[in-house]
Amino acid sequence: MCLGIWKGELILQFYNHIAKAKIPFVPQVASKATIYVCGPTVYDWTHLGHCRSAVVFDLLHRVLSLSGYDVTIAKNFTDIDDKILAKLKTTDQTLEQLTSYYIECYKHDMKLLNILPNTIEPKATDNISAMIDMISKMLQNSQAYSLPDGIYFDTSTDKDYGCISGKSTDTNDQQRVAHHKDKKDQKDFALWKFSDTGIYYPAPFGSGRPGWHTECSAMIDKYLADKSLPYAVDIHGGGADLKFPHHENEATQTRVCHCQELAKYWIHNGFVNIDGTKMSKSLGNSFYLKDILQKHQGEVVRYYMLCTNYATDFNFSESGLISSKKRLDRLYRLKKLIYGTMPDDIEVIQDIKNSLDDDMNSSKALVAVDDMIADSFEKLQKNPKEKQLKKLTANRLKFIEKILGIGYQDPYIYFQYGVDDKLITQINSLIADRDEAKISKDYTKADSIRETLTKLNIDIMDTSNGTVWERRL
Repeated sequence: MCLGIWKGELILQFYNHIAKAKIPFVPQVASKATIYVCGPTVYDWTHLGHCRSAVVFDLLHRVLSLSGYDVTIAKNFTDIDDKILAKLKTTDQTLEQLTSYYIECYKHDMKLLNILPNTIEPKATDNISAMIDMISKMLQNSQAYSLPDGIYFDTSTDKDYGCISGKSTDTNDQQRVAHHKDKKDQKDFALWKFSDTGIYYPAPFGSGRPGWHTECSAMIDKYLADKSLPYAVDIHGGGADLKFPHHENEATQTRVCHCQELAKYWIHNGFVNIDGTKMSKSLGNSFYLKDILQKHQGEVVRYYMLCTNYATDFNFSESGLISSKKRLDRLYRLKKLIYGTMPDDIEVIQDIKNSLDDDMNSSKALVAVDDMIADSFEKLQKNPKEKQLKKLTANRLKFIEKILGIGYQDPYIYFQYGVDDKLITQINSLIADRDEAKISKDYTKADSIRETLTKLNIDIMDTSNGTVWERRL
């Protein structure tokens, strides 16, 4: 039985794309949940696709944690592949220098999105030996075979190949598996690519480097799998584009090599579109988070991502981002209304809980947030000094912060975003001068400083915690 803050019968459920129905979440081990999420290939900046996946699985992490589960979540970094090697040729950096830089950039961006820390963050290059062991076992069991350019998985050895994606025969998507005239079947895929130049690793079957699909299966087995259980992990996640061939190939490797299904539940987030067009670097519309953050806070991006259900394609637009900020602004204006009131507990908002229990319906949960904000404003305006009402509101806002990851900033700091360091220094200096003028009862000077701040588009408010300020929008 789960002992989280959500009392009563657990009704958490996720959509199962194989059964084509919502099914209750029942982990393999009571009160524990294991999750593996396919992370980024680290050769470039964080883009909106990375953000979407991060926010979706952070929401999953939060929902499970507040349901009382002890969550172990792993997200990998692919730090060796063709794209990385191509990028490496354009620099004078080592592989580790290049990938470490982009890993740190990604982690920095995740903090700006308020993503909870992952339990495990394995890198492919730190787990080459685990991949070699897995490939060796499949060769010994005749589940893989060697060709002049590498080691290939024999899909005919798995009667269930295709059960994850529904693609067990050649389809238009099959072109994503590299064509090779010598393969036994064109569905067969590379486990290891032979090479003895550039960056390569020694192996008993020939020097080279691992195929993309191999790394995730090997790391799940190493860090998360319990061989006594039917599934290696409870939940495997990633973008919808990974369902085939990546997740299909991961699953088949684990199935034949370890006699274990890879995951009990598969969760795939939808694509990101830019103004109605699928996000693609080839189209020149692969938005980097760092560019968006020049105008908008990471929290606003997070809120915007939550406005669309995780499994649905997300359409990014500047107007949509601005609309989301206006909704988030109202939450922070409510925080201003009860400024100084600290929560002493978490007050569960049942409509939000019910929405998230139902396949993480975050868009519906945000509607419930809007309703709570409107209701709280109405009651507080009627009873502005009611301490119990303020405390209840603070406790509800704490619940929203914990479960949705929004509303965690000081409201005045939130409204200061976009003010440069030079102006901040000037503002703080003016406020300090005003404080001195008030102490000396020079109210004319204090009023003059307030007028100066107003002309700078800055509003101030005197509170029991001192003078606070925000940028007027």
